[in-house]
Amino acid sequence: MRLVTFALDGQERIGAQVERSGKPCVLDLNQSHSALPVDMNAFLTAGEPARVMARRALQEAKESAFLNEADISLTAPVPHPGKILCLGHNYDDHIGRDRTQPSEFPIFFCKTANTVTGPGAPIVIPPETAKVDFEGELAVVIGRRARRIAEKDAQSCVAGYTIFNDVSARDYQKRTTQWMIGKSFDTFGPMGPVLITADEIPEPHALDLVLTLNGVVRQKTNTGRMIFTIPFLIAYLSAVMTLEPGDVIATGTPARMPPAPGAPEFMRPGDIVRITIEKIGELANPVTAEKENPR
Repeated sequence: MRLVTFALDGQERIGAQVERSGKPCVLDLNQSHSALPVDMNAFLTAGEPARVMARRALQEAKESAFLNEADISLTAPVPHPGKILCLGHNYDDHIGRDRTQPSEFPIFFCKTANTVTGPGAPIVIPPETAKVDFEGELAVVIGRRARRIAEKDAQSCVAGYTIFNDVSARDYQKRTTQWMIGKSFDTFGPMGPVLITADEIPEPHALDLVLTLNGVVRQKTNTGRMIFTIPFLIAYLSAVMTLEPGDVIATGTPARMPPAPGAPEFMRPGDIVRITIEKIGELANPVTAEKENPR
């Protein structure tokens, strides 16, 4: 399933995205089956019974039950993650400056929940920084509680996958050896447009990823180039902390291609950044200055 969170009449709802008559539509899952939760974290916590119920609702829904996607507003599919756990230097072409070998252990940092924003929502550049950068990433969403899970069993904890942009203020990030502060400005965590369930992507390490800025390709890779695999990352993290439904793991970003001659190095107001990941879709966000769009 392609799960979404959307706003309708001032309320946050969850739905399933499908194509009807050539147009993207969304079925409000709770409206179709009142036993289903209205928010994503609760839906994920409910586990496989909720997914079975949602699939049945999709099969049995009448045509009139589907909402035209143009009439609603998609938000981040997991708008209230308990944790946002991000990974640095996890692609073989991006292992860190002056390094010749990958790190022995994964390099994790946290990004705060205030960063989360959805497809089409602006990335707002605050006046404190002029070095705002993009990072296209595959994100894993946890679907069941996990503590000290073995690597061989870790895949069973995955609810699904989405696209994540680990937007970064490079000047703040490089002030110290700790990256979190430069990663955690408001709106610096675009996510979406959908959460595609794990059964739809049996092999997450074989997906093409492309990021464009104003139509120019700036990142291009395949998730098969990750250094640490998703099961390894889940097992590694769960040895330290309990992972909960709705937690998000951003699996790292590949190397950047240089900007076109004369083009600015960092994002600026008026830019459009788009990340496409095979089988998931496209996450697109405009870039604005804070004075143009205060949060």
